[in-house]
Amino acid sequence: MSSWQQFEADAPDLARRVRERFAARKHCTMATLRRDGSPRISGTEVEITDGELRIGSMPGAVKAKDLLRDPRLAIHSATVDPPDGNPAAWDGEAKVAGTAVVRPSLDDSHAFAVDVTEVVLTHLDDAGTQLVITSWHPDRGVREIRHS
Repeated sequence: MSSWQQFEADAPDLARRVRERFAARKHCTMATLRRDGSPRISGTEVEITDGELRIGSMPGAVKAKDLLRDPRLAIHSATVDPPDGNPAAWDGEAKVAGTAVVRPSLDDSHAFAVDVTEVVLTHLDDAGTQLVITSWHPDRGVREIRHS
């Protein structure tokens, strides 16, 4: 696993573009695992600061309980429709998978940093004719796949 800082050092261009996708809207979607192993989808806010990707939660929230029991998670940026339905103008979407690490909180809320295990940016090429999937994994670095 890697911190955001390690990912950013290994793949600076991809990290910049993923950061932009997460900053495009305040609310993101996060998947956690329920006690029975089934997925739970929750809203969350993401902050990238001091070399860490951070999330928080209200006291007693089920998503925080999920992470305290099983720290695996996936976070998906908001997807913004392209202006005027022009697919070539679509900025894409970002996904980060990893594990939550408990951080100190100033009150009784929950604070976590994410140890990053995978990052994916999905977007269209400049012509808007190919789907481009750029991914990063700490063991293999950056990989790009294009689909027509």
